[in-house]
Amino acid sequence: MVQTNWVKQELERKHPSLVVSIEAMATQGDKILDVALAKIGDKGLFTKELEAQMLIGHAEIAVHSLKDLPTNLPDGLILGCITEREDPADALVVNKQNADYQLETLPAGSVVGTSSLRRLAQLRNKYPDLIFKDVRGNVITRLEKLDSGEYDCLILAAAGLSRLGFENRIHQLIPSDISLHAVGQGALGIECVGQRPEVLEIIKSLEHKPTSIRCLAERAFLRELEGGCQVPIGVNSKIESHELILTGMVASLDGQRLIRDNKKGSIDDPESIGIELAKILRSQGAGEILQEIFNSVRPEI
Repeated sequence: MVQTNWVKQELERKHPSLVVSIEAMATQGDKILDVALAKIGDKGLFTKELEAQMLIGHAEIAVHSLKDLPTNLPDGLILGCITEREDPADALVVNKQNADYQLETLPAGSVVGTSSLRRLAQLRNKYPDLIFKDVRGNVITRLEKLDSGEYDCLILAAAGLSRLGFENRIHQLIPSDISLHAVGQGALGIECVGQRPEVLEIIKSLEHKPTSIRCLAERAFLRELEGGCQVPIGVNSKIESHELILTGMVASLDGQRLIRDNKKGSIDDPESIGIELAKILRSQGAGEILQEIFNSVRPEI
């Protein structure tokens, strides 16, 4: 809702005659909090209900954290706009008892809360002596669980903490050599009906071209690997001059196998860079790792 209200305010600021109304909805991912995300499926976990409202004409747009938006959208819907990205890094959040520690100095046996298989796999690879425990709920609920002592620390998206006004809880931004971020992390994606050019024209006013270039490459990488948001796939992207540099990673759940590489290319064709990087990782064994993971975390419901 914080993200949606920001989009509403920005659209009305850029289009003074426009009035934007908000229809709040709970998605499957919001409702099921007692099962790990990977066990309830990831294709549209946080988007299906919103997409249905657009397809039946009850809504013109839907605002998503881009990392939650599947790379293949339902027929009739498109990703109309990608907003300027905040810091896409993962963040370490600690309770008071662990305020003196960084990720690399946490004592063996410390309990780390995360619901992300991507974070789990990369951190297991680097810090096998830590204990990882699933954590669900919104950010405030997770912080309450941390502060009550259920966890020694949490790994959360820095962008989400910042948007909610919890910048002061960011204890450490985790470097990309330890944890590559999720595809699209830090950016918002505005989804809309493809056959509504007047709507597309309005929301394009919030488009941030450098972010869009980076995220399109990242999403093409994920799409080519046929991975969802709950698969250990991580990325990092940056633009230098007229060149896009995309780094990608696929890891096994236990962190024992981690494949990482990068691909450079022109910013004029970002999706081809993502596709080529996915092929490079597949040639190094990424496909076999992902198939093993899919078989081990088939949805329960």
